Amino acid sequence: MVKKYSNPYFIAAIAVIGGGLFGFDISSMSAIIATESYKCYFDQSIDGTCMGPRPSVQGGIVASMAGGSWAASLFSGFLSDAIGRRRAVMLATIIWVIGCIITSASQNIPMLIVGRVLNGFCVGICSAQVPVYISEIAQPSKRGRLTGLQQWAITWGILIMFYISYGCSFLSGTKAFRIPWALQMIPAIVLFIGMIFLPESPRWLALRGRWQECERVLILTHGHGDEYSPWVGRELQEIHEWVETENGSWRSGYYELLTPKYLNRTHIGLFTQIWSQLTGVNVMMYYITFVFRSAGVDSSHLLLSSSIQYIINVVMTIPALIWIDRIGRRPALLVGSTLMAAFMFANAGIFAVYGEDAGPDGVDGTREASFVVKGNASKAVIACSYLFVASFAPTWGPVSWIYPPELYPNHLRGKAVALATSGNWVFNFALGWFVPPAFVDIQWRVYLVFASFCVAMTVHVFFLFPETAGRPLEETNQMFSDHEKGIKYLGTPAWRTKNYYSRSVRMEHGEDLAK
Repeated sequence: MVKKYSNPYFIAAIAVIGGGLFGFDISSMSAIIATESYKCYFDQSIDGTCMGPRPSVQGGIVASMAGGSWAASLFSGFLSDAIGRRRAVMLATIIWVIGCIITSASQNIPMLIVGRVLNGFCVGICSAQVPVYISEIAQPSKRGRLTGLQQWAITWGILIMFYISYGCSFLSGTKAFRIPWALQMIPAIVLFIGMIFLPESPRWLALRGRWQECERVLILTHGHGDEYSPWVGRELQEIHEWVETENGSWRSGYYELLTPKYLNRTHIGLFTQIWSQLTGVNVMMYYITFVFRSAGVDSSHLLLSSSIQYIINVVMTIPALIWIDRIGRRPALLVGSTLMAAFMFANAGIFAVYGEDAGPDGVDGTREASFVVKGNASKAVIACSYLFVASFAPTWGPVSWIYPPELYPNHLRGKAVALATSGNWVFNFALGWFVPPAFVDIQWRVYLVFASFCVAMTVHVFFLFPETAGRPLEETNQMFSDHEKGIKYLGTPAWRTKNYYSRSVRMEHGEDLAK
């Protein structure tokens, strides 16, 4: 029998490599689409001037990954319920390797899109099921921190692949993009091997009636090997009670999420992921080179200037990993959306007042950079772009992965998070396609669109998103249940719900809360 590792940080560190794959894809495109090698090889200009794919086609190339992710994220709910969270992730890595082979060998745009769709299948499965796996295996007081590692892995994937792509951009010919796309296989292989040594989700095992294995995993991960740990006993009892209540209902389909009993939390989980895309973070990640072209950054400094925001993204995610369980989900979401709205409005205002039309060919042949600012206004746009990322990184970035798995009962969690994540990928797909032509057609007004979304999400979160930090997963479900003893969740306004971090820490140390 293969040895299973029990350290929750090690388990999460391996599992979130799946998030790192998404990060690899983001920067492998954002760094490469501005290079001459890419634009000349996939050129669609009539006169052969190496202007690259048309804006709408470029949007389709980027969006194809999100399209595959959307389909796979929905399917992943059935997949992980059938074969387990761990095996679902392992299957996804195999798909990723196949996609990377096709992408790196692409001879034309259709072949490139096929490879990216396959990569999307992997990312869709991992993005939906890795947070489920970690949330089901983590202790309540560490659940936010460990699930938030998903976002940190994404930021590291973006940063590492960006510099790999930046280094390869100095190579001649197609090696400039084929090598980075091929190197993306390495983390997937590491993830596959690492998952062999991780335990299965105890809650998935319990739903399958494999109670001895479930208890062993809880002893391993929550009791540090102590089978008499009071926390293990309490956790096992709560899981047992909920499984008896659910009584095999894990076989239910997505339709149950749309019934009156679950519709409220379904809408909350779905909008958590949708809003995370409508913040405008796609503009600052996939298309940052277009933004900085519009800010007057020349070709020699473009990739280097863009990389600074990826460093900010990595560093600013760390505060969330340290304090997200203490601070709670609601404060992070509210502060993040407010700040992002301010910086988006600021960019729109700067372009509106100081911007100039760059003409049909854009800045230096980049048609998407159709509006340009110079001098101090340019510096202000770059600063606001950096500050936007610094606001997203510790708030909506990690919390959009942490929050949805905490909302649902055990039997629906896999499918519910898959549905919520599918919302992420639908809007990722739409925005990936929308942004390049939008930069050409409505120019700086793109920033106004996303700023308005940030205002809307602030209002939505304040009134309808309850706090879930610190609660065991079964207790969070009880908070939502209409049959909770004495108090209904619908009678408790979201802004009055509490963070139970301190209580969960005491429970994990075996303290009697009745004292």
